[in-house]
Amino acid sequence: MSSLPDSNSKGPSSKSVGCVFHNPAMAGSRTRSVMLIAHAIESGMLGKSEVRALDGLSASGLRARRWLNELPAESASRLIATVGDMTQTALDWAMATEADFPAQQGELHPLLGDLRTSVLSQGWHWIDIDPFGSPVPFLDTAIQALARRGVLEVSATDTAALSGSSKNPLMRRYGARVRLDKLKHDSGLRVLMATVARAAARHDRSVEPLLSIWDSHHLRVSVRVRRVMEGANDVEASLGWRVYSPNQAEVEAAIAAGLLPASDADELPIRCFLPLSHPVAREDLRISGPMWIGPMGDVETMASMTEERVLQMCAPTYEEGDLAEWSEKDFEAERRRVVRAIRHIAGESTAISAHHLIAVDELASWQEKGSPPSPRRMVELLREKGYNAALSHYAEPSFRTDAPWSEIIDSMKKISATDV
Repeated sequence: MSSLPDSNSKGPSSKSVGCVFHNPAMAGSRTRSVMLIAHAIESGMLGKSEVRALDGLSASGLRARRWLNELPAESASRLIATVGDMTQTALDWAMATEADFPAQQGELHPLLGDLRTSVLSQGWHWIDIDPFGSPVPFLDTAIQALARRGVLEVSATDTAALSGSSKNPLMRRYGARVRLDKLKHDSGLRVLMATVARAAARHDRSVEPLLSIWDSHHLRVSVRVRRVMEGANDVEASLGWRVYSPNQAEVEAAIAAGLLPASDADELPIRCFLPLSHPVAREDLRISGPMWIGPMGDVETMASMTEERVLQMCAPTYEEGDLAEWSEKDFEAERRRVVRAIRHIAGESTAISAHHLIAVDELASWQEKGSPPSPRRMVELLREKGYNAALSHYAEPSFRTDAPWSEIIDSMKKISATDV
């Protein structure tokens, strides 16, 4: 349980004016990071001995502090956490708060310097990159610095580029394009994932997505990185294109590549994936990519992020009295915020491999219906038909499913008929 809960406010701020950068809007990201590192340690993903974790652009150091304070004691005792920053002031502040509020288990150390070089000081099991703007300049050295088994968490705050609003920076930094539509942030996440995967492949490593989130002002992907030559060689098999309003030939190509169920040939979907080898026209505004076209998360990792677990690990309780200035109402509000950080993630794990991510208001427009269907009701109907379906954590009312497009439309029509 954290002794330093994040602030209610949104956007970057500091602990004191002109002192140390701190962004309260990243509170949910830090909560998910605690949950993820707990699962990685407990599942054996990071081995059985000590875990060397680097909060590479730490500023206030709060992320690493939360790792140590909120992990279960057995896991925290294995953690050697390091906060890295280019400014001594930030590191002094982080270490001073550690002296005032020491973690009960584990260790906390400072690392001064530019992450692009300082990260190579040792091998790490866990590296977190949370820069202002694009993470691209930090990827190669971070991947080189990972141990044989490791996890890399990467945030990007250049969302205007990744979501397609700023096309030139998107092409310069990521070599991709993204269509401005309801799934533009999911496309941005997939472009970011492809960028991380290609960086890993340059160093004979492969990635396995664990979690991907669009949250407020940033995109974030978390991957397991392994030194597996075969996976590095096959990286392009997981890359491709997303096409909006595909034609019959494109749908058939997606089916042939295993990117849509065979029965999707009956009715054309809003969009589909195509393999990287499929020829696309540069001037075609329907096309986004190159991007990651495989699952954007790991079933077991996502399933571990339950409401019960996050409250147990990350939420303060009124009875503990460790924040005397907080009222009972404040504690309840904080508990709701903690739960909101992982909302739908565990349930979404059941359909994370599904081909369709569908925003319900876009579905209504596509079918020229006045009101979008309830995503929860769509999930219920599709499950009744025997398909995988789940509400999405995506920040649009949406759901994932592996159902054929004809079944999705049929379910929507049933809901519309009952609403009349």
